[in-house]
Amino acid sequence: MTQTINTVFEGEDRQYSPTRLGGWLHIVDGPGRTRPPVLTRAQMAALTALELRRYNDQRAVWHANIGPIKTPQLRRVCRQLREIVDSNRQDGDKAKPAALVDAYPGLGKSTAVREFGRQYYRDQIELRGETTPDGHRRVPVIYIALTGNTHIRGLNASICRFYGLPTSGDADTLAERAVDAVLSLRTSVFLIDDIHFLASSTGNSVRMANQLKFLSNVFPVTLVYVGVGVRQRGLLREGFSPKQALLAQFGRRTTELSMRPFHIQDEAGRREWRTLLLTIEQQIVLADAYPGMLADDLSDTLYARSTGHFASLMALINRGCLRAVSTGHERLDRHLMDKVTNDAAAEEARKELTAALEAGLITSRPTVAVDEPEGPA
Repeated sequence: MTQTINTVFEGEDRQYSPTRLGGWLHIVDGPGRTRPPVLTRAQMAALTALELRRYNDQRAVWHANIGPIKTPQLRRVCRQLREIVDSNRQDGDKAKPAALVDAYPGLGKSTAVREFGRQYYRDQIELRGETTPDGHRRVPVIYIALTGNTHIRGLNASICRFYGLPTSGDADTLAERAVDAVLSLRTSVFLIDDIHFLASSTGNSVRMANQLKFLSNVFPVTLVYVGVGVRQRGLLREGFSPKQALLAQFGRRTTELSMRPFHIQDEAGRREWRTLLLTIEQQIVLADAYPGMLADDLSDTLYARSTGHFASLMALINRGCLRAVSTGHERLDRHLMDKVTNDAAAEEARKELTAALEAGLITSRPTVAVDEPEGPA
């Protein structure tokens, strides 16, 4: 761990955007992170002040980037998407069925879809090679994220921007440019995040369906949408009126997938929750961490504080680890975690859950022991 004082230290932060080809390639093929060693208090005391700051800086970045953890929810969505994409071998004159991952915020939708895209990209490169027959880079999957009030031109510009193409011109010009890139680079899957932004406060589901229908008609790819409350906006609604006909058509061409929060209503759910905590435990780099720190001693607390939402749980643990390091506490316990703030939605829901857990009305602990995972997920 000892480093020369004058050594340049840039830290382990990785700044990139997955909505650009360079950033997406970093996700697909970038080096995995190296877990910092767990130093004892005596070993940390032997470090110089600068060495200790650098070690703590490495731990902060590590704890902020734990994962992706292959939860049952993530694995299920990846399997479903793979089945849809692998079956979409229709010729270019036929529309390919799409997929929609629609669920509440904080459940890991985007993480799951990006993990699917990463693995599919790697599999295609292994199967077909890094370059196309014409000598172009093969880009099997692209990832874009929409912003508020996106229109057709904005959709096409996002696709061009991912490939590093010019974004000047009208919607048709951009579409032609993007289609040329799709065909040349052999792209077969579009991952489109935050599609709920297509429906602005002044828009409606029909306009939204029109824009997504445009994508399916123009681009010979499988479209994988990710959004929040898309069904509630009426996009998948069946109907017989002229206004509803387009929605019905979109619903027939789109397979809806979802993700659920972790729950503790039954033994299977409690075992799943404990397995998750045991897996995360293996990733934590604190001097006084111990087996069962999360899964035994903080199980109820973490469930109440996160309400079973994966993003809320990881934010809570990340901030707890940062506080444990900065205060020299070097472990996570109830006293420390009570001082850590979490997202507003989780904080609002915690009181009722905490009361029920403390009263023994519910529990997050399974009655049958769960084996510790064999290694990091």
